[in-house]
Amino acid sequence: MARKLVLTVIGDDRPGLVGSLASIISAREGNWLESSMSHLAGKFAGVLCVEIADSEVEGLIATLSALPELRVVVEASEAAMEPSGSRRFSLALVGHDRIGIVSELSAVLARHSVNVEKLSTYTASAPMSSETLFHAEAELLVEPGFESARLQQDLERISTDLMVDITLADTP
Repeated sequence: MARKLVLTVIGDDRPGLVGSLASIISAREGNWLESSMSHLAGKFAGVLCVEIADSEVEGLIATLSALPELRVVVEASEAAMEPSGSRRFSLALVGHDRIGIVSELSAVLARHSVNVEKLSTYTASAPMSSETLFHAEAELLVEPGFESARLQQDLERISTDLMVDITLADTP
């Protein structure tokens, strides 16, 4: 019987780190299903999902735990079924960087019971000035019967307060 595990990995970034992880997982007959990995402030940070035989789980955890350069947290995963009739949205935000943007955005999404399935953020210099712009892209999941117009109104309200542009769009 196979199990899905979610691995959270962090450590000093270096060439070959992903290859080391892949080799360990492969040596235990694990299947690398999906991942998201980044270089953040000199650190390697990643989250990945693997499928592995029950008989190999303890060995995989022991081998990963023995890696001196990485901290690895392993959790068993029970894949939740997406509710029938649920809808997906994409959200894009761009504006001058300042403290509290993610906090205010996530508070609005939580008020509307929106599940943030993926969130990517970064900062970059504005093209015509040297001001720092904050960018966010999110994939959202909502329950059946969700009223997107109410969410759009709340997002427009905070976009004025935060001085950002927010785009919300249905995705197939």
